[in-house]
Amino acid sequence: MTTSKRLAERKVAKFQKNVTKRGSVPETSTKKGYDYPVGPIVLGFFVFVVIGSSLFQIIRTATSGGMA
Repeated sequence: MTTSKRLAERKVAKFQKNVTKRGSVPETSTKKGYDYPVGPIVLGFFVFVVIGSSLFQIIRTATSGGMA
């Protein structure tokens, strides 16, 4: 038996084994809880920059008399 044929048969066997397991995923493999994609420090920094820049823009607009 050649190496490629052995490898192909091994892949087919693995695939067939997975086909019989479909739909019976254990509960532990699913994510539970709320996991944020960014950390709290990055989120806080982003909020600080956005709110800070908007406040700065409001103050600048108010001191210039509303004209750009």
